[in-house]
Amino acid sequence: MDQPATNPTIDKMNRGLKRRYRAERRFRICGATAVFTALCFLFLLFFSIVSSGYKAFQKTSIQINVFFDPAEFTNENLATANFPGLIKASMSAMFPEVTSRSDKKDLYYLISPGASFQLINLVKDNPALIGQTQQIWVSANDDVDMLLKGNIDRTRPESERRINDKQLAWLDTLAGERKIKKTFNTTFFTRGDSREPELAGIWGATCGSFYTLLITLTLSFPIGIAAAVYLEEFAPKNRWTDIIEVNINNLAAVPSIVYGLLGLAVFINFFGMPRSTPLVGGLILTLMTLPVIIIASRASLKSVPPSIREAALGIGASKMQMVAHHVLPLALPGMLTGTIIGMARALGESAPLLMVGMVAFIVDIPQGFTDPATVLPVQIYLWSDSPERAFMEKTSAAIMVLLVFLLLMNAVAIFLRKRFEIKW
Repeated sequence: MDQPATNPTIDKMNRGLKRRYRAERRFRICGATAVFTALCFLFLLFFSIVSSGYKAFQKTSIQINVFFDPAEFTNENLATANFPGLIKASMSAMFPEVTSRSDKKDLYYLISPGASFQLINLVKDNPALIGQTQQIWVSANDDVDMLLKGNIDRTRPESERRINDKQLAWLDTLAGERKIKKTFNTTFFTRGDSREPELAGIWGATCGSFYTLLITLTLSFPIGIAAAVYLEEFAPKNRWTDIIEVNINNLAAVPSIVYGLLGLAVFINFFGMPRSTPLVGGLILTLMTLPVIIIASRASLKSVPPSIREAALGIGASKMQMVAHHVLPLALPGMLTGTIIGMARALGESAPLLMVGMVAFIVDIPQGFTDPATVLPVQIYLWSDSPERAFMEKTSAAIMVLLVFLLLMNAVAIFLRKRFEIKW
């Protein structure tokens, strides 16, 4: 039998289908490659941060036998005693063969300068220690800590490392006597900033971030919700409201440093508010966060079906009752999500706060909204500019803590959206 003649139209259509299928496969491959590449870069980022920062959650301590000589405590103020001298006497007793002045200086270098503050707190808490000899674990110097964590190569020539051969021998002796150990670094979470890396912590910056975000949330949430409700439900649609909407959208894209300049000019130079305080920082972040909250809140209000409004008005509710009792509760989950995302952005901002002095070196823990303070992103910036290797480690650790806070805030936003979202 003769073969049926082929249809040119069908053949052309099949060739076209094959081309489209090939193009679709190429597009899928390109998309999958882009996602895979992004995930690889994200993994490298997290790996580099974690690998260089996880060691900061440990600290090195050295055990010394301290004799609290009563002759040093003749003053009623116990803090005036020569606590550094007590530590030096203890170290000299542990290594009596060290006699030269330079060697003693190298020996005392093994102990952190902050060890004297540990002794002060011990004596204040228990004055009965005066006249006794106690075994006390004190913080080691940051270079000793870096050595024991493997960040200093002891096999390199002496001139190329900060720990000399004599200090290595003394540390080996202490390690053989089990007088060196690594423990969880509670100081990192309970102390403020310090010039000494082994004494520096993030608690001061964390408190500063908390006070700053508390002011931001207190001001931006009600103002943003009220502005969104007015613009979406009550404002007449005219030229002026169009201008306001355009400006709100533009403000959401303004660089954050501009808000810092605005805060410097208005809140500090004009109103005379104190610099380096969470009060001023919170006001600046409020201005920066408001456009984000207003845009997200208006989108949530638009997602409520018009039938809800019409039904409420149809049974005799006023427009205010319709908005307050029906529209706003249904749009609130989306508003909360937008607010949390805006607060997460504010938590990671540093540029506007640098302009109002929150980049200052502040040791004390802030106790209120008007106390000098810094925030976590600025603290990371300060540590990253320090030359000591231990500060590089703490920089990565602080980034890890900041990322945890950001992930938690975004997780809460996702949970609220999934938990309370209503699909019409």
